[in-house]
Amino acid sequence: MDWDAPPNAEADVSDMEPWIAIEPIQRPSMAVPSRFLNLSNDFEFAGWGSVVHTKLTAEDELAGKTRVTSLREQKVLGQYTATALAGNAVLGSVFYALPAVAAVASVYSPISLFTAALALFLWRPIMEELGSALPITGAPYSYILNVSTKSFALIGASLLLLDFASTAVVSAATAASYLSAEVALPFPSFVGAIIVLVLFTIISLSGMKESARLALAVLSLHIGSMVALIVASAVHWGRIGNAQLEQNWHTHSASSGSDIAHQIFNGFCLGMLGLTGFECTPSYIAKIKPGRFPLVLRNLHIPAIMLNFLVMTLLMAVVPMEKVLAAENVLSLLAEVSGGRWLRIWVVVDAIIVLCGGVLTGIVSACELFEQLAHDRVLPAVFITPLPLTGAPYISVLSFIGFSGLVYATTGASLAIMSKMFSLVWLTVMALFPISLLVLKFNRGRLPRSPHTPLTVVLLTLALSPTVFAGNIAIDPSTAGYFCAYFFAIVILFAATQNKAKLLGTLYWLYDQYPLLHRWKLSRMWGSKLITKIAKMKRKTVCVLVKSDEINHIFHMIMYVRRNEETSYLKIVHFVDEERGVPSELEANAKILDEAFPEITIDLLMVHSPLEPSTIAALAHQLAIPPSLMFISCPGAHFPYAVGDLGTRIITR
Repeated sequence: MDWDAPPNAEADVSDMEPWIAIEPIQRPSMAVPSRFLNLSNDFEFAGWGSVVHTKLTAEDELAGKTRVTSLREQKVLGQYTATALAGNAVLGSVFYALPAVAAVASVYSPISLFTAALALFLWRPIMEELGSALPITGAPYSYILNVSTKSFALIGASLLLLDFASTAVVSAATAASYLSAEVALPFPSFVGAIIVLVLFTIISLSGMKESARLALAVLSLHIGSMVALIVASAVHWGRIGNAQLEQNWHTHSASSGSDIAHQIFNGFCLGMLGLTGFECTPSYIAKIKPGRFPLVLRNLHIPAIMLNFLVMTLLMAVVPMEKVLAAENVLSLLAEVSGGRWLRIWVVVDAIIVLCGGVLTGIVSACELFEQLAHDRVLPAVFITPLPLTGAPYISVLSFIGFSGLVYATTGASLAIMSKMFSLVWLTVMALFPISLLVLKFNRGRLPRSPHTPLTVVLLTLALSPTVFAGNIAIDPSTAGYFCAYFFAIVILFAATQNKAKLLGTLYWLYDQYPLLHRWKLSRMWGSKLITKIAKMKRKTVCVLVKSDEINHIFHMIMYVRRNEETSYLKIVHFVDEERGVPSELEANAKILDEAFPEITIDLLMVHSPLEPSTIAALAHQLAIPPSLMFISCPGAHFPYAVGDLGTRIITR
């Protein structure tokens, strides 16, 4: 049917072919004022849309059901296996967090670490509410993408990438530091860190991925090692009494109340480094069994409180403060003082295993982020191209390791600078959670979720993040320079990949400004090549799913696409309810909108199937696009399906 044909809700579609489309009325292209003085701007007109009716084929329906079944079967992680995936990072951070805190808080370090861990009680209900509303992977990038603009979400993606790189580098450098303290290596410690990164690059390219059971085994080893260290240190403390604790206190305590508060606050700011890894849990929430996510957060939080506080207290009680401040590997020092050489070796082996697991976590997390960005057309599809034998996304792995190596090299291979910068990155990533929830409450308030965090808690958490961030900068202002340099470099890169067609359009405009180039044999074809490239980039399908014919609502959805996606081809999709028929004004309004946006071809696609997760996935299979490029309005309390089952993006209220 063409645009001017009257809507026919009673049409019989029982004998309909999978695709039925009648060419629209031929109308002249709209006269759009050109910004080009010498060249044509005809390429900016995308062409008129049409009305298409379709029925899903058996192949499409099978693909849709397979995808939905696969998503449900992925929810295999219980509270303990899910805890283990992030637990190695959270509880393993004790190896590099304690020296940094001791350096600024001295004898007040246990107080600083304890209060820093308590601060996570503010974040837990926020993360639980977000996880309930949007149980999808890739948070907080995916949270922001569903509640705000894509540009804002890419800021979150930039921070996540820097967080993953910091995780890998700090873990590798700390593992090399622990090893070099025990064995006389024939090369500097930073070379050992590079070797660890290269080794796990090879492991990642071999197709080996992080296993929940393996992570649980490593976490069990780490917990056992820490329990042995705590017990041995407590026994040693009981033998020697409080003499060492009193000496440390009298020798290194501050002289005034303001100095005490200053040291505790500085330690509190760096103590957040001992909680890194907590931000990773929402990134795999789609694989956690329903109702287990709050338990996972609890399982990570409570041991972190006890471990950091107890180990630091035992350090103050049995080790002279001068040795604590001079040692890079304070836990191995505590082990040797408390239990002897055998316990030191045990702790060092535990440290290397746990920290190397952190390197693999960083690589795997970065690859998953790159995959999402590729599906969202931010990165080229080559980033998800697998190796023929192993299936590993080698471009993603090599790109991430290259970036991590660059970050490490430009800090002068300094573990101290990387650790402090890591703290800044982690704080910024954690700030994205209250920001996401605040925007969700404002823009997607209808979205079903539980619990509902009081706005006061959200605002308090949001205020705490910049305060601690500023405290870290005050301790070492140079880390802010490193952080800003890497962060803005990634943002600029993502902005460029997100706006590829606009950049080429700018080149076309520059080419237009020099008519001499149009006549030279070498450059006369540049304009046509640029037009061809721009058209190819933009001729990629994006869908908006609509229920009614309200033109204002559809207009806002199209405006979102125009501002956030580089496309000149949009399909308004309506799943037809055979009892209610097609909304009476849908075709007429689609025609108006097609004429209102000459730079976008707007088709109206009628799908004669009920709206449900399997049919959305089936249509995505038919159109050869990921479900993440099919956009919906915010579902309400009576919507029968979970957002995580749809795989679509929420773009309006």
